[in-house]
Amino acid sequence: MLAGENIIFRTIEPKDIDCLLAWENDTKNWKVSNTFVPFSRKIMEEYIYSAQDIFSTKQIRFIIQDKLTNVQLGCVDLFEYDPFHLRAGVGILIDKDHRNKGIAKEAIELLKEYSFKHLKLKQLYCSVGASNNVSIQLFLQSGFIQTGIKKAWLNYGESWEDELFFQCLTKND
Repeated sequence: MLAGENIIFRTIEPKDIDCLLAWENDTKNWKVSNTFVPFSRKIMEEYIYSAQDIFSTKQIRFIIQDKLTNVQLGCVDLFEYDPFHLRAGVGILIDKDHRNKGIAKEAIELLKEYSFKHLKLKQLYCSVGASNNVSIQLFLQSGFIQTGIKKAWLNYGESWEDELFFQCLTKND
């Protein structure tokens, strides 16, 4: 188990299915997760049982849990894990009832520690829609730097949005 000051990370478990379904099937989250259809319970169960080994699946999801109450606060993902180039993508979702409490910042710091110390990664990266100011500020405050922009990259039906690319390298780079 990975522990911060107020949160812990743990791998997903079958008991998390209702929480994960609520987050993944909330259409307000679809814009940032590139989701187009809801997940079924069966698909989510299969995911829970298959997505636990970063070395075979190239991804891992941690539940962010309150250290004192054990309440599920959100989740954080490492994806596109590349053991040769020593990098992985980052995704984070905080439950709407627990936002603006510093949880995301602490979770990103804990994820950086895990990634750089335990996985020995050289860098983490993420892509954020240009209008997602909350996420942009989160990653900038967490030591990520914007290194690129993809013009008119995200299609939102009636409009297109740029996507910003951020990277965080180990401290010695």
